Amino acid sequence: MMCRMWDRLPGIHPNASPGTGADRAAVLVPLFEDGSGDVRVVLTKRPMTMPTHAGHIAFPGGRPDPGDGGPVATALREAEEEVGIDPETVELMGFLPTIHTVEFSLFVVPVVGRLKGVPDLRPSPREVAKVLLPRVEELADASAWRFELWRGRKVWFYDLEGEILWGATARMTRDLVGLD
Repeated sequence: MMCRMWDRLPGIHPNASPGTGADRAAVLVPLFEDGSGDVRVVLTKRPMTMPTHAGHIAFPGGRPDPGDGGPVATALREAEEEVGIDPETVELMGFLPTIHTVEFSLFVVPVVGRLKGVPDLRPSPREVAKVLLPRVEELADASAWRFELWRGRKVWFYDLEGEILWGATARMTRDLVGLD
């Protein structure tokens, strides 16, 4: 049965062209229906041992490998490596707006994919300290978000199971659910 929440994801652009380039990375925004009618998204907490973004909450993703052939392939490969999502179980829904990260001056292409069923996640201990599966409906609650101004820019924060979702991933999440 199709959940009405699927129809309320205004940030997805099904026909967008994400582009390619060495200064880009890609993430998969994996969505799935949990069996109770709720749509959930897969997020990870990066280990403190990671050389970049240590301890951050993030979507599975990273920089392209030479043979990837574009951001969709990069996002799917990274999601499989990081949390065991089989690319064959992902239905491409579209893209969110590309995000420019401040820390590394990198353009990140968010690829939105609908998973066929509840995923059997197998996090890589090298790349994932924790998996979080928040309900999209909760993330769409504007009153649960706060922001701070950093160098004149709004930086959004969301308390997620005792962790803090912020930065580029928070921006992508807000885009997904249609919060400005």
